[in-house]
Amino acid sequence: MNPAWYLRRLQRMEPSELAGRVNDQALRLLWRIAPPDIARRAGARLMAGARQPRLKPLPLAANAPQHAAERLIHSADQILSGRWRVFARDHEALGEQPDWFVDVRSGKRAPGDTYAFAVPYRDEAAVGNIKYIWEPSRHHHLTVLASAYYLTSDEIYARRVAEHFTSWWRENPFPCGPHWISGIELGVRLISWTWVRQLLQNWPGAPALFEDNELFVTQLHAHQYWLSRFPSRGSSANNHVIAEATGQFVAACAFPFFRDSARWRRDAAATLAHEAIAQTLACGSNGELATDYHGFVLELLLAAAVQGEASGHPLDDAVWTTMCRMSDVIAAMLDDRARPPRQGDGDDGIGLLLDDHGGNRWLGLLSTGARLFGGLPWWPSLPEPDLRTFVLTDGIKPRAIAARPARRPHLLDRAGQTFLVDTERAVWCRCDHGPHGFGRIAAHAHADALSIECRIAGVEIFADPGTYCYHGDPRWRAYFRSTLAHNTLCLFARDQSVSGGPFLWTRHAQSRLVASSGLDERDADADWVAEHAGYQGGAGLVHRRSVQLQRQAARLVVTDIVLGNEGLTAPASLSWHLGPEVECTLDGRTALLSWPGGRGELDLPAELSWMSYRGDETLPAGWYSPSFDLKVPATTLIGAGTLAARQNLVTELRWFSDPARRS
Repeated sequence: MNPAWYLRRLQRMEPSELAGRVNDQALRLLWRIAPPDIARRAGARLMAGARQPRLKPLPLAANAPQHAAERLIHSADQILSGRWRVFARDHEALGEQPDWFVDVRSGKRAPGDTYAFAVPYRDEAAVGNIKYIWEPSRHHHLTVLASAYYLTSDEIYARRVAEHFTSWWRENPFPCGPHWISGIELGVRLISWTWVRQLLQNWPGAPALFEDNELFVTQLHAHQYWLSRFPSRGSSANNHVIAEATGQFVAACAFPFFRDSARWRRDAAATLAHEAIAQTLACGSNGELATDYHGFVLELLLAAAVQGEASGHPLDDAVWTTMCRMSDVIAAMLDDRARPPRQGDGDDGIGLLLDDHGGNRWLGLLSTGARLFGGLPWWPSLPEPDLRTFVLTDGIKPRAIAARPARRPHLLDRAGQTFLVDTERAVWCRCDHGPHGFGRIAAHAHADALSIECRIAGVEIFADPGTYCYHGDPRWRAYFRSTLAHNTLCLFARDQSVSGGPFLWTRHAQSRLVASSGLDERDADADWVAEHAGYQGGAGLVHRRSVQLQRQAARLVVTDIVLGNEGLTAPASLSWHLGPEVECTLDGRTALLSWPGGRGELDLPAELSWMSYRGDETLPAGWYSPSFDLKVPATTLIGAGTLAARQNLVTELRWFSDPARRS
């Protein structure tokens, strides 16, 4: 990062955060000069006779859901053969001799013997893509292997777990290498270690690998000690601080070996109780307004809450209430294929993996919620239980949470999400009038004010293109979070909110709901009107958008208008990003659309000149990211021109076949 970025970042910090970060830097410098003797410290802090883990009892493996168990075992067998999917690449360096420092995307390796805070992890030219290095060391593949042992009692899975753990613990001494840089990595790793130990509790070799192993005990203490010294602070205290606190809490509950364990557990529990409220909006949505992080945070809170119950250290009731509200939000926002919105950033992050990697995370979370809180009548129907729900909730007493919604909410008011839904015809449309993002930096936000997504029978017609990358090419990072890359109006060829870096916004567009009606009706029209003033620097213009779902007529009508003084004009562009399943032929201002099971027409505003883009590297435009580090060509329609104040732009989407008959 250049000096200008550091200045912008400092400007988003409160004085207390600045003071804390100064202390962090001083401690990092001290550790570089004289690193703590962590093995000696772990031994000195170890309580006599305390190496008895407190493990959550597991249900009989014979009662596990059959199909989920079969998928998990197949995934574990793939790992044994050396194949594990990490983002968009197959990781073939996780065999019998794993390479914990290689970026399989580029082939570059990060130094394992360099002081952690001296590793230039943001410099891809030096170390490669750090996400590809960090992800395997979250050890999700080892929870899969341990789950396979739990299901089969076949020691081949447990032995591979032992080989990988022994390798990692030896090759990553505190505080050297890239795996001691980021607290979220340490937190998730502790969750994985805890659950591997619990899943291997019937394996005779488990005590020798864990509590009777000085290597593990030293690493366990080092992780807990590191997290106690370098918590995420202030403007950075988003999902990272929840992951850090969850890891510390779960490990302190399961492995209360040290004199500091009770304090670590209490402090982490207090952090989780505070952050569960602080990072969750009143409607139940995660405050980052990035859908993937809603799932990630809920997975973390579930892991912490269950471990607390199993060890006799229950978390505050506020955490349980938050988890229930987050579960209800998932049920409210899923489309007909049980897929959520694609709002904001997403990096495929997982809090705890106990199932086949390719399962539907959202239905799994609802299954867990149904067991812990009870599913509501309006929730979507759930398939066979997933393995995580089976293992996680067994023996945990369900909680009755008050004031839950009696019917499916179509307006998540604090999150600024309105859903125009026609359940009979399988139409789902999300309209965004929410806050820009979480906190002063809104790290995982996109410049997507007033954007919409529209799906018919689960097929994305108007699609959110996604995220694609974090630390990768800055040009692609900027594009996928830009206004141009969302289904909304762009003025003056700039974003509605001002970016100060890849995880920093220095000015946030403020949106508000003007009106909505017909959201709960079956046959009447549903309407939504909202506006934002993100272009106040451009002559005080306000973008207002209305969306009407005409249920009986099978139409979606979108009207954009710029409010401002009469006579004002602005260069404008309007983007419509079509999903990867949609084929498009543009004829003037009419686009003929087809997709599996349906077809439609898109009438575009005549006031703009329209162009179609597909896989364009130059602009760029015409891209869709189905998962992290993967982008595929898709059609984007962009209309450009000069827009006068109070001039309407009307876009009309019509569909012609019964979407419920989609093959």
